[in-house]
Order: sequence, then structure tokens, then C-alpha cells
Amino acid sequence: QVQLVESGGGLVQPGGSLRLSCAASGRTFSTYAMGWFRQAPGKERDFVAAIVASDGRTYYADSVKGRFTISRQNAKNTVYLEMNSLKPEDTAVYYCAVQTYYSGSVNFAAHYDYWGQGTQVTVSS
Repeated sequence: QVQLVESGGGLVQPGGSLRLSCAASGRTFSTYAMGWFRQAPGKERDFVAAIVASDGRTYYADSVKGRFTISRQNAKNTVYLEMNSLKPEDTAVYYCAVQTYYSGSVNFAAHYDYWGQGTQVTVSS
């Protein structure tokens, strides 16, 4: 089992920045990738970014490329999502997730095995 706890969400004005954190505990040695997804009210859960545990390769949704950065700190079993130039359409609950073994892609929610409880990000003036 892997437990994930997200933090860092909140209310920010358009153009502002936030940094989300996701702390993992438990069987973290069996991790292929960690990802961030988001879900706005009435919409599906969408891929945001992912990072491969072994070599740090990163992947991003087109909508966040150039604005968001995913990173990791292996010693702390923590992954971060730095979000800059935030837009109102970035408003959503953001979820951290773990893919324990390679499942063919890192951008499908169904390929992830463990999820955090989510943290709300609201971008509004």
C-alpha cells in the first residue's frame, strides 16, 4: 500500500503561482511514476503532469506546458507541482497519484494505482 497526502492548494489571483506537494509513504519502492491530475466540477479527471521515478523523465498536458513544472525529491518521497501564470481554467481539485509499474502510458488515470485525497486550487480575482 502507498499513502499519498497532498498540500499547498488555495485561492490565487490570475497570473499568480502556487506549489503543490505530495508526500508518499508506505511501499514507495514499488513506484514507476508519480502524476498529477485535476478535476473541475462536472468534468472528468484530466492528466496534468507526471514524472518517472527512475530517471526523472517528465510529461505534461499541452494546457500546462511552459507554466507548470513537476519535480521530485526522492529522499523525502515527495513530488511537487510548481504552477505559474495560473488561469481561471486551472481551477480544480488536484490529485496526486502513483503508478506502481509501467502500464503503457503515464497520462491515463486508469493506469494509476494509488491516489491522494485531493487539494483545491481556485484561480479567481
